[in-house]
Amino acid sequence: QVQLVESGGGLVQPGGSLRLSCSVSGRFTSIYNMGWYRQAPGKQRELVAASSSGGTTTYADSVKGRFTISRDNARNMVNLQMNSLKPEDTAVYYCNTRGSSPWPWGQGTQVTVSS
Repeated sequence: QVQLVESGGGLVQPGGSLRLSCSVSGRFTSIYNMGWYRQAPGKQRELVAASSSGGTTTYADSVKGRFTISRDNARNMVNLQMNSLKPEDTAVYYCNTRGSSPWPWGQGTQVTVSS
């Protein structure tokens, strides 16, 4: 079983920054193929950033140029640096593998962008 624990969320003003972290533990092969997802109230969960085993990163158009995904393989952590935050970035953020079967979802971390 894999455990995912997201942290780093909070309340931030528009234009501000946050750094989210995802700790991965349990029985897994690697964190080479990971993604950050978010779910806003009344909306479906969406993928916002992904990091592939080859090191390639991809982003949703809505966050491109503002968010950066990174991995700390030694610590089994995946991070999401979020800059120039907008009110529409408000959501619960989750991490998970991009493999064929998702791991059990963590509790997520709430990000609220508001003045």
